[in-house]
Amino acid sequence: MLSAFVRAFRTPDLRRKLLFTIAIMVIFRIGSFLPTPGVSYPNVQACIEQSQGNDLLGLVNLFSGGALLKLSVFALGIMPYITASIIIQLLRVVIPRFEELHREGQSGTAKLTQYTRYLTIGLAILQSTTIITIARSGQLFSGCTVDVIPNDNWVTLLIMVITMTAGTGLIMWLGELITERGVGNGMSLLIFTSIAASFPTALWSIAGGDNGISKFVIVLAIVVLVIALVVFVEQSQRRIPVQYAKRMVGRRMYGGSSTYIPIKINMAGVIPIIFASSLLAVPGLLAQFGDPAAGWVQWVSRYLAQPSAPLHLALYVVLIIFFCYFYTAITFNPDEVADNMKKYGGFIPGIRAGRPTAEYLDYVISRITAPGSLYLAVVALIPTIAFIVLGVGQNIPFGGSSILIVVGVGLETVKQIESQLQQRHYEGFLR
Repeated sequence: MLSAFVRAFRTPDLRRKLLFTIAIMVIFRIGSFLPTPGVSYPNVQACIEQSQGNDLLGLVNLFSGGALLKLSVFALGIMPYITASIIIQLLRVVIPRFEELHREGQSGTAKLTQYTRYLTIGLAILQSTTIITIARSGQLFSGCTVDVIPNDNWVTLLIMVITMTAGTGLIMWLGELITERGVGNGMSLLIFTSIAASFPTALWSIAGGDNGISKFVIVLAIVVLVIALVVFVEQSQRRIPVQYAKRMVGRRMYGGSSTYIPIKINMAGVIPIIFASSLLAVPGLLAQFGDPAAGWVQWVSRYLAQPSAPLHLALYVVLIIFFCYFYTAITFNPDEVADNMKKYGGFIPGIRAGRPTAEYLDYVISRITAPGSLYLAVVALIPTIAFIVLGVGQNIPFGGSSILIVVGVGLETVKQIESQLQQRHYEGFLR
């Protein structure tokens, strides 16, 4: 594999793409440290040391590479684009026009991408306004005694909203540049960069605590174990054989070939974990606006807002399993696949074309999603439970979701580099 990377850098075209991708990732990380106009950076640093921040913003802070709690230009990170993409994808089920655009091919996909960009900017304005409001009220850093926004007149606040929104637009543009001129999916690589950037700091903080070396070794072993599990499952797939009948078109014979439909065990990716984490954050958000002495506020704070609470963990597992089935049902349409196979003369051996094929595919998907959802729940819970037992903290950056994203993006990027190497040298990572 290392020799293949060396050959990739020796190939002029691939070398330019790799260096371009690395340069964009460096620019992205630099923007994560540039403070937004109107923010006192020394006060922000002091507040970060005094407080662990708001747990409800932990997911956004994770995808921004720690830029959110620094209130930097790229504070929102890639999260508005992810949210917009998910919303547009879900609206395909509700709005028939979106489904028609999806079926039109490249032109329809370009139109949906344009809608995603507009929605991203709108969400960025909304999220930046919310974050600035939370920062002004002091809830972003609980227990902090200094103001992170010393001058909070409306002109300064407007400039901050415009700057953070422009930062999100710039991130979106950088991601598209990587997709067009670099290697791999640009948005995924920026998420990979954000999450991986927090790993060294987290490991260093564990090694510097009480019994740091022993805890560091145990945490490292857990991370390696979870990575091995993720690689094994993400590479696994159920292959449904498909046979194409021979047909005459003019004077030429077409078809007669056999292929397969690859169905991954985890077709939903990390989306169910994101949905479950976001939904579980809602009760804690509502409790912040209630009376601290109220009974329901104390109950929510004790049983739902705490990541170590048994009820929180149980609901987390249930929501992951539910959203895994839900998102898989939205993204994979057995009727559409069966119709496309019938249109081109394809059939599954032993299964009639048309409705029986759709029912068979639905049967396979529902059965294979069961172990996939349990796998997601295990990956999400193993690091969390282990870190709580070890006492290294509950807000560990490399939880199950972050490891899943990093490994998944890494595997896809390596596959793309391998395919480009095979096009040029007919020799990839495996000889």
